[in-house]
Amino acid sequence: MKKIISALSVLSVALVAYIPSSLNMSLSKAVTIDSLGACQGISFQKGRVFLYGDREVGMVREYQLRKDSLVDLHKEYLLTLNGKDLISHPTGIAYIPGKPAFIGNSIRMNKEGTQWKAVIYQVNWEGLLKTGTLDGNVISTIEDDACIQGTRPEYVKYAGKWYVATADYGDIQNEVRLYDPEQLSKVSKTSDKGVVFKKFTCTPWVQNLHWIADKGILVLIQNQAEGKKWRFTYLDFKKSVASGRQEVIKVVEIDRADELEGFAFTGNDKEGIAVTSSRVNNVNFMKLDW
Repeated sequence: MKKIISALSVLSVALVAYIPSSLNMSLSKAVTIDSLGACQGISFQKGRVFLYGDREVGMVREYQLRKDSLVDLHKEYLLTLNGKDLISHPTGIAYIPGKPAFIGNSIRMNKEGTQWKAVIYQVNWEGLLKTGTLDGNVISTIEDDACIQGTRPEYVKYAGKWYVATADYGDIQNEVRLYDPEQLSKVSKTSDKGVVFKKFTCTPWVQNLHWIADKGILVLIQNQAEGKKWRFTYLDFKKSVASGRQEVIKVVEIDRADELEGFAFTGNDKEGIAVTSSRVNNVNFMKLDW
């Protein structure tokens, strides 16, 4: 029994020591990628880089990462249905193989930001990549009426099960919510019974979410003020869900005045790409020191 307790104590110490309070992030290179409109986010899927934006219609473009550069593969996917703009302002792609795929659409309905149209579309992701449009690839449309301000879906894992996390953008009553993906795929609105699993409060101006699976960390990709400046808030996800409020490990702020929209690691936890809505220097390569 003493050996077991000792082993557990060592494991506990190791886990505590693994909390990256000394994390540093730095910009290594900034480049301009055109044809995106205002870039709204990035999705990295097993070596494939997808940037999405709100050009004349919502759209996704695919790139290949070569060292510290993105090579345009000239593959473009329009978020249109029957030739009409459907997902006009994409704000999140939740995709993992074998699970339902979701794309968020967040539209501000008034200048005060008190009224939002937030919709989550369940899509055939592989079909979209094959045909280039949403024609025949929209499985269901879900009103995200459980949200407060906008939707930005991202897959996360809690207690061995996958959930779709999303968060609000504004400065009042912000929270991160976890939706059951199987239930989400069957309903017409997120307030339906069984969809919301857990939620916790968080700080304002969340543009996107990024899940670090091997560390159990959820990153809030934020602005420091409405529509400007960069902030990355690293959360102990398990503790945040348990307490009902964000449990912060580290906040990193970058000295850039433009609007940070998204971030993703690119195959390891030492390198990532941050994207902004700017017309220039909208794709930014970053180094991380844990």
